[in-house]
Amino acid sequence: MQTQETILQALHDIKYPGYSRDIVSFGIIREIKIDGGKINIVLMFTSNAAQVVEQIKSDVETVLKKLPGVTAVNVEAHIQTSPSPSQNPWAGQSKIEGVKKVIAVASGKGGVGKSTVSVNLACALRHLGASVGLLDCDIYGPSIPLMMGTTERPTVSDQEKMVPPEKYGIKLMSIGFLVDPDTPLIWRGPMIMKTIQQFIHEVEWGQLDVLLIDLPPGTGDAQLTVCQTVPLDGGIVVTTPQEASLNVVRKGVSMFEKVNVPILGIVENMSYFTAPDGQRIEIFGHGGGSEEAKRKGIPFLGEIPLFTEIRQGGDQGKPVVATAPDSAPAKAFLAVAETLKLNFKK
Repeated sequence: MQTQETILQALHDIKYPGYSRDIVSFGIIREIKIDGGKINIVLMFTSNAAQVVEQIKSDVETVLKKLPGVTAVNVEAHIQTSPSPSQNPWAGQSKIEGVKKVIAVASGKGGVGKSTVSVNLACALRHLGASVGLLDCDIYGPSIPLMMGTTERPTVSDQEKMVPPEKYGIKLMSIGFLVDPDTPLIWRGPMIMKTIQQFIHEVEWGQLDVLLIDLPPGTGDAQLTVCQTVPLDGGIVVTTPQEASLNVVRKGVSMFEKVNVPILGIVENMSYFTAPDGQRIEIFGHGGGSEEAKRKGIPFLGEIPLFTEIRQGGDQGKPVVATAPDSAPAKAFLAVAETLKLNFKK
């Protein structure tokens, strides 16, 4: 005979549509009754999206009917129009003491230069006089330590909080400061979620005008954990001009919309390349980011051309905005930062 524990274990394999998180951790399993080989499951939803409800009901029936000894499965689905705080996935949000604004930088896919934009945007905001922190939430592939040129480990305060290292006047936190760079992290979702929560609320960030959160590519556990842990003041989506990138970046925009995070704008990276003879070469096309922003009715923060200096700065741990703020590459990021500041004031 099956037990509640074995049934819950089986249900952990069912992902909530659109997320990498399972339905058990989403808290929609409200009741499990076992009568011999018959199982009755009660699901409670806070959304009346019929397609999602029907898909989960079908998945639950399919999974449970495969368990040994199960002869019948009945799944009841109920819609709760006014969720209580304990059932509200956003009820665990709490602000970071001393931090005025928290902004997430996201992309729908890898390879668009999101971390490069995050690093140089942080340096640009610092150059414009803001106190800035930068949190690297890419647990599997942290790049902030390399790009910022430091592997200094955080210290521990008297309050037993991690004190983030600083570089170029920016407070930094990354899993890359805590583990050997050659050691792969083979972690499941709960470990990633716990680590990100610690990086947000168990780090002594101090007084900051803005904390930039560099999200990993996609729309999985890390992104959802950030949204559920701290109220975000906005999200920035990084893309490249070509349609293949824009198709995926729309998912990033949709993710912010679904979790009620205001979208501060789109940044188009790798917009074009200027050859030594002055010819402008649009390697990946051009203007896709601005057109997508116009189509969605959200701000376009600016375009970042391809510059060798940007790549070299990232590889050498010397962000171009911090080391050469008067250069053409740095001015592109500074222009984005200026536009972002204007959007804050609206």
